[in-house]
Amino acid sequence: MEKMVILGGAKLAGTVHISGAKNSAVAILVAAMMVNGKCHIENVPHVSDIEVLLEIINNMGGKACFTDKSVVEMDCSGLNSCAATYETVAKIRASSYLMGALLGRFGHAQVALPGGCDFGIRPIDLHLKGFSALGATWNVEHGMVELSADHLAGNNVYLDQVSVGATINIMLAASLSEGLTVIDNAAKEPHIVDVANFLNCMGANIKGAGTDVIKINGVKELHGGSFSVIPDQIEAGTFMIAAAATGGDVMIADIIPEHMEALSAKLEEIGVNVDRYDEAIRVWVSCEKLKSTNVKTLPHPGFPTDLQPQMLTLLTLSGGTSIVTENVWDNRFKYVGELNRMGANVSVDGKVATVEGCPYLTGAPVSATDLRAGAALVIAGLVAHGVTEIYNLKYIDRGYEDFEQKLRNLGAQITRRSAETVEESAAHSIG
Repeated sequence: MEKMVILGGAKLAGTVHISGAKNSAVAILVAAMMVNGKCHIENVPHVSDIEVLLEIINNMGGKACFTDKSVVEMDCSGLNSCAATYETVAKIRASSYLMGALLGRFGHAQVALPGGCDFGIRPIDLHLKGFSALGATWNVEHGMVELSADHLAGNNVYLDQVSVGATINIMLAASLSEGLTVIDNAAKEPHIVDVANFLNCMGANIKGAGTDVIKINGVKELHGGSFSVIPDQIEAGTFMIAAAATGGDVMIADIIPEHMEALSAKLEEIGVNVDRYDEAIRVWVSCEKLKSTNVKTLPHPGFPTDLQPQMLTLLTLSGGTSIVTENVWDNRFKYVGELNRMGANVSVDGKVATVEGCPYLTGAPVSATDLRAGAALVIAGLVAHGVTEIYNLKYIDRGYEDFEQKLRNLGAQITRRSAETVEESAAHSIG
């Protein structure tokens, strides 16, 4: 077991380059399983979720590997399996996309219910509703979802609530169906657009991605090609918040600033300076104390749920009372107990957290409860007095590439050590 050790107090300064979007890349790699030919995919983040997905693809008869730090070459012409068992998919949520991809390519799929971070119930009823509308039958038994269709035909699908996963899954299956599929009340996140752009580059016919109505005219086959994944808006947001929390001055480079508008507006509201450039954002702090605010997570273009834990952590250091409302997931405040161990004053009632600003946080041993909660605890450690030790690093490794090195390049005193190592002193722990 490993732990992350942070000596707080350093103001982050410098430039950080953002990797490709993890949420986009996992869906695109699955979409590439539908392609009859070779795919050259650039700007893929080297994180554990991607490694697990490449293993799944190779185990199912495809060929997929990193040929450079951020380049994946894939050829799934020889894909020979429609089944993905629990042992292979339990680690990542994105395995749910295998349902749409395999159903679209083979007309059949057997996929174990997906894993990933535990912050609430993740029903797949909207996914199944979409597959049924396309002509598939399904059965859920013993933790496996079995889908079958002699013929997939386009149809109108209305999603009762906005769902990123269901939107992508239906889009995948519909791309190789016959006729027109219309997804109404579709999700509009940037990685929805990115997946649609990838499929279109491979021969699909998808229009309207990024709006609440997506139209897919099915094609008979997808061909190979090249594509580059968009920058990771959640990684960018994490570094923006870390810069603000530490009172630093950081240029977040290689991003799409328009994707960051919801966060940028909230940061400016509490007193953080945000300068926008063509492909970068500078975040810097000139005031002595940040102001409080209220945050509500919503589907895009609202405030992202994947930045909620990081933003709440920042608000623990603001003056006054802030209210954070989680409108996307049922149980995404599990990390609050760990944050309170560090001196935060946060109370949770259902989907609402009340944050009382405190003078400072103090270092403590804490455990990540999910991917973004882990990032939030890293931010807390960066600003805390003394040493913070963070455990359960497997969550952080799922979605952040070279996280510690990027922070060290900005001046953070952070390292990764064996959890069994006896610490000699705070200074030696970091050195």
